[in-house]
Amino acid sequence: MNQTYSLVLYIAVFFGIMYFLMIRPQQKQQKSRQALLSSLKVKDKVITVGGIHGKIIRVKEDSVVLQIADKVEIEVAKSGIGSVENRKAEAEEPKVKKGKAETQEENPVGEADKAE
Repeated sequence: MNQTYSLVLYIAVFFGIMYFLMIRPQQKQQKSRQALLSSLKVKDKVITVGGIHGKIIRVKEDSVVLQIADKVEIEVAKSGIGSVENRKAEAEEPKVKKGKAETQEENPVGEADKAE
């Protein structure tokens, strides 16, 4: 009787660990991917899962039209979008206005004279 309880306890702990290590992170990743795909908009720069870089020019229900070069457009399924590039850049850059002193610090002395 005691062995049965301990076996059931071990099985329950095993499934608990499996849930928190495998199933839950996968569900979180799936939700974030679904949010990314549903928030695609015109002028987003994206990379497809095949490695094609392009800019969205039209968003349809299940697909997007990408401009990959001048006068070259392709239609890609939304599920084929791997990442959105310009959103990564916006998230990484702090939105702080630069003052005149900070602008001069960025330019070396020789280049500051050329810029003016």
